[in-house]
Amino acid sequence: MSNRIDQLFASKKTGILNIYCTAGFPELNDTLPVMKALQQHGADLIELGMPFSDPLADGPVIQESSTRAIKNGMGLRVLFEQLKGFRKDISVPVILMGYLNPVLLYGIEAFCQKCAEVGVDGLILPDLPMDEYENEYKAIFEHYGLHLIFLVTPETSEARIRKIDSLSKGFIYAVSSSSTTGTDKNMGHQQAYFEKLEKLQLKNPVLIGFGVKDKATFAAACAHSNGAIIGTAFIRAIENATNIDTAVKDFISSVK
Repeated sequence: MSNRIDQLFASKKTGILNIYCTAGFPELNDTLPVMKALQQHGADLIELGMPFSDPLADGPVIQESSTRAIKNGMGLRVLFEQLKGFRKDISVPVILMGYLNPVLLYGIEAFCQKCAEVGVDGLILPDLPMDEYENEYKAIFEHYGLHLIFLVTPETSEARIRKIDSLSKGFIYAVSSSSTTGTDKNMGHQQAYFEKLEKLQLKNPVLIGFGVKDKATFAAACAHSNGAIIGTAFIRAIENATNIDTAVKDFISSVK
């Protein structure tokens, strides 16, 4: 069976909405209710954060959600337990986003096997060096049908972008600025960078993330790419929600 991420991009070329949520947040057992609400109310893709104590690429809001999830008792073993059988209810592609250390502790092969077993489609591991992936782990990821998604920034050279494009499967995550997530930079400043990526005519679809938070920024990101990724604004929308489903519905309707 082809990967669900590939199926999504084959059937939908623009306006793809990828929403990031932290596993085990706001409460430990909210992982699946949040995912179900995201699918029901129009998210095309779910990026599920694996909480880590030192998340380098994440801004304060996502870091705080990670800290709270860890306090709630979230860890990889708990997460895989929660994800058992989730494919009965959820058909959209699901990506796990996190950092290399917990994955190495779990064991790369065991981790990939578990992802395949529960029905995860891909991974984002921002601190996994490209060469290390290519030389040590690529064969394992591919064996289990998992797509590794790489990040590019405005500073990434064209040669490196091309290399990432040749190694990548699924899509390329274009970070709209070199800072952490949740920054309030004006999307307008990044137009030249988005246009540059568009002109490269990469083989992989491109989703833009960091700073996308509402209808205007979503539209700006989608103008030069296949869609956008929203994290911080979504975490803010659900962190104190009394009703997860309503909070998710209201948030997605404010974007799409």
